[in-house]
Amino acid sequence: MVHFDSERVSVYRSWSGKLKLLKRERLAFDDNRAHEVLAERVGEFCARLTEFNEVVDNKTTRLHATGVFQQLPQSEADALVNSLYVETGLYFNIVGPDLEEFYLETGMSACGSNDMLEGLTRREFRNAVVCGSFQQSLGYIEDVIARLRGSGTAVLSPPSTRVKPETVGTDFILFDYQDELKSERDTWRHKYMHLDAFRQADAVVICNPGGRVGKGTIFELGYMSALSKRVIFTEEPQGVSVLFPCEVGLES
Repeated sequence: MVHFDSERVSVYRSWSGKLKLLKRERLAFDDNRAHEVLAERVGEFCARLTEFNEVVDNKTTRLHATGVFQQLPQSEADALVNSLYVETGLYFNIVGPDLEEFYLETGMSACGSNDMLEGLTRREFRNAVVCGSFQQSLGYIEDVIARLRGSGTAVLSPPSTRVKPETVGTDFILFDYQDELKSERDTWRHKYMHLDAFRQADAVVICNPGGRVGKGTIFELGYMSALSKRVIFTEEPQGVSVLFPCEVGLES
């Protein structure tokens, strides 16, 4: 785990919920906030991460940023995230001020630490949306939801996975909290309510057992990207024609 703030970068190893500081280095970013300059400096540091781990990819390495990075206009932040992904294959997670405050409070409450990552390792998400093929992978999705809730994460959508019996085996299953379809076009209303939950979520977790990403989920990916949401696949995605900034695996 790597934390970039305005004046330094800290590298940790996370194991079973415990952090070990491996290196802390002064690396000031406040003098030039152009995303090209920031991307170059962050990328140069990331190239040295093999000093701590032989494999550095979006399954083994998590990058988190605060300070000056939080002050970037959204267009600049998006350009930085995209540039770093293209150059390094890593997702650059710019933590919002409110989420940073949550991590700090969690860390202080848990172990008296004012290190943001101490709180993050204890509860990474306040809330999340879970996506996947409810027709084909419901049991897998339920296991992921149970795991998230077990860590204290509120799952905004779906709030329940109890299927209406009459929709089992159909192309569009409904859960017990959803009302009946008025027409074939009414499937969009339910889909839109699920998509709208992305706006409030700290992250979107995509359940893709075996790596397969369904057509419905691929449709949702564009919406996630447009909202600049943090996207985490449970397994390495397969069959996605355009690679994009994301992480793989719920554990760093």
